[in-house]
Amino acid sequence: MPPPTCVIYNPAAGRGRAERLVAEFRQLAGDAVELRPTREPRHAVELARRAADDGFAKVVAAGGDGTAHEVANGLLAAGRRDVVFSVWPVGSANDLAFSLGMDVWWARRAGRPPTETLDIDVGRVTAGGRETYFVCALGVGFNGMVTVEARKTRWLKGLPLYGWAFLKAMVKHFATPTLTVRFDGREVTTPTLALSVLNAQREGNFPLRPAADLADGQFDYMHATRLTRWHLVRYLPRMAVGKLPERHPLLRLGRAARVEVEGRTDLCAHADGEFVCVPGDGVKGLVAEVVPGRLKAEVYPPALYGRRA
Repeated sequence: MPPPTCVIYNPAAGRGRAERLVAEFRQLAGDAVELRPTREPRHAVELARRAADDGFAKVVAAGGDGTAHEVANGLLAAGRRDVVFSVWPVGSANDLAFSLGMDVWWARRAGRPPTETLDIDVGRVTAGGRETYFVCALGVGFNGMVTVEARKTRWLKGLPLYGWAFLKAMVKHFATPTLTVRFDGREVTTPTLALSVLNAQREGNFPLRPAADLADGQFDYMHATRLTRWHLVRYLPRMAVGKLPERHPLLRLGRAARVEVEGRTDLCAHADGEFVCVPGDGVKGLVAEVVPGRLKAEVYPPALYGRRA
């Protein structure tokens, strides 16, 4: 019989901190945990699928949102709904862990605080004939270019990393191509700087939709249209604390279970920080749909949805 928990971790996560921290937890947990390190991109998908097939009761993604993304996709591919998915936030960006409350649990791990499980929604995005799932956020346009710049920066992590990448993208990749976006059949065609489709609360450490619910069967979205660079500079501090204006004429906030995007030029999009498409791929459209209650996730109730009780 395998031990009840399989931990899949990226040794490079958190700028190299992950391996040391996971080894520390291994000492605390003893034989109750089996560690499986990743060797290359997408390896965590296969490791998670194999762990589910091997009969593990819980599979943990120890790393950042990229590791969580891959592990979740592996579990979804395995099709075992009884396996608990968990996150140990030792990466550069830990947006999903924030919404699950697992960042606070990790900080208190020495005391073994009790957790619960919650059947959370996942997003399914189809683009260029390919399909992938996301558990935290899908970003289109400027958001994707922020991810491009974040990948190039190795000397920062967390909110400072994405704040720096945001500023670099604002200088190098600012564009508002005309897109047609459908929210549950409600269509709008407009110049678009960025579109965030969130299952959780944060994207790139920014709490864009602080009221987002992981189990309500809908996405929360932010659609930025003809914003200027001055708007970005002005609203960056408010983005950092989850206080975007609710009634700005160039910023649409709402909820939908299905989002479709079509443009005349190539899209740049990421799912949980992993690229769905980039300019040059020839992808000019995508569809994101909610799959309700598809993943059984470990949560820490005192800090669920960013509460800090």
